Amino acid sequence: MRIVFIGSGNVATHLARALKNAGHEIAQVYSRTQEHAAALAQATGAEFTSELSEIRTGADTYVFSVKDDALEPLLRNMPETNGIWLHTAGSVPADIFRSHVSDYGVLYPLQTFSKKREVNFSEIPLFIEANNEGTSRKIEQLAKSISEDVRYLSSEKRQYLHLSAVFACNFSNHMYVLASEILAAQGIEFDVLKPLIAETAAKVAEMAPKQAQTGPAVRFDEKIIEKQIRLLNDDTTKNLYRLISESIHKRSKND
Repeated sequence: MRIVFIGSGNVATHLARALKNAGHEIAQVYSRTQEHAAALAQATGAEFTSELSEIRTGADTYVFSVKDDALEPLLRNMPETNGIWLHTAGSVPADIFRSHVSDYGVLYPLQTFSKKREVNFSEIPLFIEANNEGTSRKIEQLAKSISEDVRYLSSEKRQYLHLSAVFACNFSNHMYVLASEILAAQGIEFDVLKPLIAETAAKVAEMAPKQAQTGPAVRFDEKIIEKQIRLLNDDTTKNLYRLISESIHKRSKND
């Protein structure tokens, strides 16, 4: 397929590279920031532009990989094109394209992406959706060219998948940020936690998350909980500790 990318962020960068490696042609990259468009274009052998009016109109597929709140305003200024329009967002419905193009859908990779960290795209679950059967087949073919795990999911259910990913990934990583700050204040390296983090992640590959839960909150050891809360320096983190501990204990009692 000949593909145009609208956006050049983390998701666009990894997805464009994977598609290029799978034999697809990345014809063009658009970004409002010319430097960003040029960087991804250079990595994929594509042309680049920072002007919507210069977007090629004859590609097979247009992949919109931009911030959720930027997508709708961008669509209002897109030139008319041939081909399928896809977005990569977790919480944006497929029918955002309805009034703009006849064939459209979603290609949502369930993974966290950083430009400087490589990922194996063949292992990433790709969730797809389309507005008709013909388009669905084409999106499925595209998805299966880069991933061994392709699944159909409606826009309604995908928003809950995205929500769960925020808890599992973004919120978990924020806990690492808080942990690193606590350690840094005491002159302790964050590396000491890495074996613990790795084992915690490994356990949920073999057992249910609820079964893997340990710590003072499970048994609601109030003396330890209150002592640790007193060690924290700001009210926001104290409240987080208390709320999360209460949530852990409440769920552990339901076993």
